[in-house]
Amino acid sequence: MPRWNLNYMKLRDKLLLMYVLSVFIPIVVTNVVFYNVTSANIRSQKTRDAGMALNNLKNDLRVTIDQGVGLSYSLYTDPVFNDTISRSFQSHFEYIDAYNSYLKGQFSGQLNQGIRWYQVYTDNSTILSSGYIDRLTDVVRSSNWYVQFQAYTAPYPALISSDQMLSLVQRLDNLDTGGREQLLKIDLNMDMIKQYFHNSGFDGKVYLLDPGGHIQFSNDPTAEAQIGKRYSEIQFPNKMIPFELTYTGINYLEGWSLHGVMDEEIVLKEVRKSRSFVVWLACINFVLPSIIIAAMSRSIHVRLVRILKHMKKVKTQNFQTIPPEDARDEIGQLTMEFNRMTETIHNLIHEVYLADIQKKDLELKQQQAQLHALHSQINPHFLFNTLESVRMRSLIKGEKETAKIVHNMAKMFRKSISWNQNDVTVKEELELIESFLQIQKYRFGEKLQYTIEADPAVLMYRIPKMVILPFVENASIHGIESSPGVGIIQLFVSMENDQLHIRLTDNGIGMSQAKLEELLSYLDQNTDMGEHVGMKNAYSRLKLCYKNHFSFDIQTWEGEGTRIQIKLPLDPSAMPDD
Repeated sequence: MPRWNLNYMKLRDKLLLMYVLSVFIPIVVTNVVFYNVTSANIRSQKTRDAGMALNNLKNDLRVTIDQGVGLSYSLYTDPVFNDTISRSFQSHFEYIDAYNSYLKGQFSGQLNQGIRWYQVYTDNSTILSSGYIDRLTDVVRSSNWYVQFQAYTAPYPALISSDQMLSLVQRLDNLDTGGREQLLKIDLNMDMIKQYFHNSGFDGKVYLLDPGGHIQFSNDPTAEAQIGKRYSEIQFPNKMIPFELTYTGINYLEGWSLHGVMDEEIVLKEVRKSRSFVVWLACINFVLPSIIIAAMSRSIHVRLVRILKHMKKVKTQNFQTIPPEDARDEIGQLTMEFNRMTETIHNLIHEVYLADIQKKDLELKQQQAQLHALHSQINPHFLFNTLESVRMRSLIKGEKETAKIVHNMAKMFRKSISWNQNDVTVKEELELIESFLQIQKYRFGEKLQYTIEADPAVLMYRIPKMVILPFVENASIHGIESSPGVGIIQLFVSMENDQLHIRLTDNGIGMSQAKLEELLSYLDQNTDMGEHVGMKNAYSRLKLCYKNHFSFDIQTWEGEGTRIQIKLPLDPSAMPDD
């Protein structure tokens, strides 16, 4: 199965894909994310506000209850009051006198906003029911609040819910009561508590639960039917946000809690109102880009298809041009260039092609003739120098030792005249240089010292024939011959960075900077051979064989010597042709 490739798709499909990936999907994702983030932020803000409102309600409710607790503790800790209501009076007049002198003043001014009423109950038979003091009769003992209070034994007030009333009940047994039962019942201001619940700012239903989890008060209009039920038994819709605040660390409120339930639809009501706006905005974002992309797509697709049809005609040698159009964009420029190219190809085929073939053939023959001329020039020049060396040595010594030199000369001569191959191995070139240097050694004697070092890895690489020897010859004749001391020629051949490095040094007379620049200019000129024929010949053949893929560098120091470095590519594609 072929692997999917974007380049296999048609341009129209690419533009459609670009629209879906760059416009449609980002807009949908952006609007969905925006809506969800906005909903989450509003939900979070509403939740925080509701939590703060419920916490404020919790604090207000505690303040109201604390008012009753404060009254309860003030009476509970008053020794005179407790002693008075637990004393046995001898007559009604004695009690009335005690009531008017102390008890009446004790009870005055105790009511406040949070307390609706409070009553002291005692089973002291010598006390008359008057004001805030009443007998603890069997009727009172049978009441709901009294029955609930019997389950409490703690010395602090107990919060009891009875008959839709919240009350604080406490035993007045801080001092010795003589076995009498004395109770204080404080009824809280339910109107104020209702006002707290309805004005709490909590956008939902709030329930006050006793330690047993039963509902004792709520702002729910249907709460009367739910009073006394367990909160866990009430069924709420799934999309409800619950809240819970429990009183802890307060002995008289331990276990009491406030539970709030808020409808999520009410929370997100503002977001729901903006949903239609988001949808309309998304539609505008869809429609407008779609129209623009469709128009641009047609402008590109239709014109490209027309160019493609004419290009297919060119394949069948139908060089019909595209009718011009008033367009300056890239496709319009492409159309103009296609027409120009079509006309050019047509002209080249019918007018220039044959003439160009003839011209190329002539140039090729000229290059071959030039190469053969270079080949033919090196032989007589080199042979002349070699024979001259032998002649001068023979005249000086008059010995038959020239046989060896003649042998080397013959070997070199044979190699120089065999031009049926344009290239030789590095090893063969070095053997030829070795023969030449032995002849020069015969000529100069101990005045000439030479070394040839080559990396074995490069010996079998092929290079143009006799491109190193002319530089060795130049170092020997022009550098060492004129030097008064012992002449040293060193040749190193190595391989570095996929290149054949040839380094030739001598300690001859060198040349001046002006002479060096003249020599380099002479080597680069396409002129006839002058002096330095061998170097000119070798450099020209390197240019013919390697074009710009080789480097040639000469460094010289007047009176000290010369160094020549040649770098040839080892890449087979850049090797000289056979």
